Amino acid sequence: MTAPQDPFAAPDSGGVPQQGYGQPPQQGQTPGYGTPPPFGQPDPNLTPYGQAPSTGWQGPPLASWGTRAGGYLIDFVISLVVQVVLGLIDPNLGQVAGFAVFLYFGYLTGTTGQTPGRKAVGIKVLREADGQPLGPGAGIGRAFLHIVDAIPLLLGFLWPIWDAKKQTFADKIIKSVVIKL
Repeated sequence: MTAPQDPFAAPDSGGVPQQGYGQPPQQGQTPGYGTPPPFGQPDPNLTPYGQAPSTGWQGPPLASWGTRAGGYLIDFVISLVVQVVLGLIDPNLGQVAGFAVFLYFGYLTGTTGQTPGRKAVGIKVLREADGQPLGPGAGIGRAFLHIVDAIPLLLGFLWPIWDAKKQTFADKIIKSVVIKL
């Protein structure tokens, strides 16, 4: 009969020396998690919650609030002109055309990052993670999410003035940024 295995014994490492918990690394071996700071000193590479500090946006310069507002106003005027002109023919047609322009501008935001207004002022909407266009669904979704910016007394539209990444609430939800070209 064989002796039962000790469940708490160290696994067989096949002849490779193992480093135990709390022991200094052996010759030629580096510690698994880096060198800890001196006792009682906080690790400068971590936040108080043990996470790496946020480095913020690392890409091209972000667009200012005024530039973003200028691009929006140009898009608004284009949409309004289409809606009024077609509304003179039939008020319902004007409403449908205004909604179609809204959807089209959302689609353009997702596929190219630019609407006519954004192109005129030289800004572009990109995914924060990789700097690529959002995609058509996310672009249209972002357009609808601007409702969240409007609900608290239009505070979400003003948020880019003091936000570190100059994002509206919709930008934060979709994880997008607006850059200068």
